[in-house]
Amino acid sequence: MTDAVELFDTTLRDGTQGEHVTLSAHDKVRIAQKLDAFGIDVIEGGWPGSNPKDQAFFEEAKGIEWEHAAICAFGSTRHASNAPADDPNLQALIEAQTDVVSIFGKSWTLHVEQALGISLKENLDLIRSSVAFLREHGKRVIYDAEHFFDGYADHPEYALKTLRAAAEAGADTLVLCDTNGGSLPHDIHEVTATVHGEVETRLGIHAHNDGGCGVANSLAAVRGGARHVQGTINGLGERCGNADLCSVIPDLQLKMGYDCVEEEQLTTLADLSGFTNEIANLDPNDGAPYVGRSAFTHKGGIHVSAVMKEPSTYEHVEPEAVGNRRRALVSDLSGKSNIRYKADEMGLDLDSDDAAQAVERIKELEHLGYEFQGAEASFELLLRTIQGDVPDFFDLERMRVWSGQDDEGDQTVEASLALTVQAQRTLAVAEGNGPVDALSNAMGEGLESFYPHLDDVHLTDYKVRVLTPQDGTGATVRVLIEHSNGAQTWNTVGVSANILDASWQALADGVRYFLLHAAPEGDVESSAETDVAAA
Repeated sequence: MTDAVELFDTTLRDGTQGEHVTLSAHDKVRIAQKLDAFGIDVIEGGWPGSNPKDQAFFEEAKGIEWEHAAICAFGSTRHASNAPADDPNLQALIEAQTDVVSIFGKSWTLHVEQALGISLKENLDLIRSSVAFLREHGKRVIYDAEHFFDGYADHPEYALKTLRAAAEAGADTLVLCDTNGGSLPHDIHEVTATVHGEVETRLGIHAHNDGGCGVANSLAAVRGGARHVQGTINGLGERCGNADLCSVIPDLQLKMGYDCVEEEQLTTLADLSGFTNEIANLDPNDGAPYVGRSAFTHKGGIHVSAVMKEPSTYEHVEPEAVGNRRRALVSDLSGKSNIRYKADEMGLDLDSDDAAQAVERIKELEHLGYEFQGAEASFELLLRTIQGDVPDFFDLERMRVWSGQDDEGDQTVEASLALTVQAQRTLAVAEGNGPVDALSNAMGEGLESFYPHLDDVHLTDYKVRVLTPQDGTGATVRVLIEHSNGAQTWNTVGVSANILDASWQALADGVRYFLLHAAPEGDVESSAETDVAAA
C-alpha cells in the first residue's frame, strides 16, 4: 500500500437526509456496530440536540465498547450572536460526550454575506472561536468547509482564509465539501492539489452526487492530496445522495493502492451494503458497482464462455474480494456455456447434447414469455426433465376454482383438484384467501397423505406480470411464485393467457422441486413430464 486514507461514514447523519430513509436510534446503533466491525474509522452519528432520536443514539453509544471506530457528533460553528460557551449547538456537542466532533462553517462569501448576514471577518472569528472552544474541551475537531469548491471558484483567497482559521484554532482535518455536488473531477483534483500546497493540515473530501461524480470526485481529491474521505453506505443522502463508500473504498484499495481496511474486512463489503439496505427498509440496487447482485452477473453466452476460462476477461476484480459472487443468467441470449455453468452450480452433469437441447428449449419458452432469471427452481426442473431425471410425483387431471359469497355475504373461494399420485386418483377440495391460495391449499390436501413432509412448505411470495397488455382481458401473464420450508426458499414460473393455469404451473413446479430434493431415491418412478416444459 502506498498510503492510508481515513474513512469517515455519515450514513447515520447525512444519509438519513435522503428521501425514504428513516432510521430509529436503535437502527442507527445496529448500523454503527456493523460499520465498526467493517473498519470505518469515524462514524458520524447525527446532530445532538436537533432531535430526540439523535440524542437517544448518542446516549446508547456511550455504553458500547467500539472496537475500531470513533463516534462523532455533528454540528455547526456558533451563532453570531452567541459566545462559544453560551451557544446551544456547541454545548450539545460537548454533552454528546464523543471524542470526535465535526462542525461545518461557511467558505463561500455568498453564504457569509447573504445567508448569515455578517461580515467576512466575523465569519472567520466564528470558525476560529468555535474550533478553539471544542479543542479546549478535549475534542478532536474535523472542520467541514461547506460549499468550499463554489467558494474557492468565487473567491479563492477568502476560501483559503477560512481553512487557515480552523487549522490555527486546532482542527486536525479540513474537509473540502462539494455541498451542491456540481463540481467535476478535474476541478476537484486541481483545487485540492492547490490547497494541499497551501496548508499543512490533513485534507478531506465530502462529495455529493448531483452531477453523478460523487465517487469520481472523491478519488480525484485523494489524488490531489486528501487523506480523509467522507461518504455513505450505498450512496444514501439528500437529493442525489453522497459519495458511495461501497465504490470509493474498493476503488481506493484495489485500484489505487491506498490502505483503507483490512483485506478480510473488505470481503464483507457486500454484506455491509445489504445489511444497511435491510435496516433502512430500502430496495437494493442490483446494478450497484462491486456490491450489487448484478455486479458480477453475466448473461451473454460469449461472456460466460470466456469467464469460465478466465474470469478477468469480463471481470475487473475478483467478486470474492468484496464479498460478492459470480452469477450466470439463462435467457434467450444464452449459449451452452451459460447452461453448463448453471448446471455445474446445481451439481448437474450436463453433456453437450443436453446443453444444446436446453438452449433451444429455453429460447422457445422465453419467446412464449417464460423468464428463468428469477425462477431457478423451474430452470433446474427443465434441465432434469431433459435428462429424464424428474420423478412422476403427481399429475393434474382436472382443476376447478369457484368464487362467490356465503350466506352472510362474505367472499369465499374454493378450489377442487383431481390428481393422480403414485398411480392413485385422489380428489381434494380447499378454501383460501383468493384463488391461488385456495389452489395451494387444495394441492396440500391432495398430496399430504402421500408426502407428509410437504407440511413444512408454504407459499411466501406471488407476483404477476402482464406480458401482452394490448390483448386486454385475454393478455398473457407470467406468474412468479416463491416457496419456503423455513430454511430455504426457491422460485418457479408459469405462463399462460389464463392466470389460474399460469399459477398452477408455478405452484406445481414449486412442490415438485421440493419433493425432488426431499424425497428418498426410489420413492417414485422417473418421468420426463413436468409443467415447466408446458407452453
